Amino acid sequence: MVLLDVLGKRWTLRILWELTQGPATFRELQRRCDDISPTMVNKRIGELRALGFVTREADGYGLTPKGHELAQQFINLETWANRWADVTPEE
Repeated sequence: MVLLDVLGKRWTLRILWELTQGPATFRELQRRCDDISPTMVNKRIGELRALGFVTREADGYGLTPKGHELAQQFINLETWANRWADVTPEE
């Protein structure tokens, strides 16, 4: 439940998704996330670091191996969702 609580918070999934594109400095990550507030970036990065999904690297923030593993699950979910959308009738 802890994981779902954290992932359900606004901007958490977006930050994780953006970091799948590669490490980013604080300002770059903020820009990639449509210029969200620095307070929000700082808060979400802190939570993700505490859970072991994000780390601070020389070139910015990046995903840990555990973070990459979690991101792979998003890709699997996206693949499944695309298949589901293809067979789901539009209303």
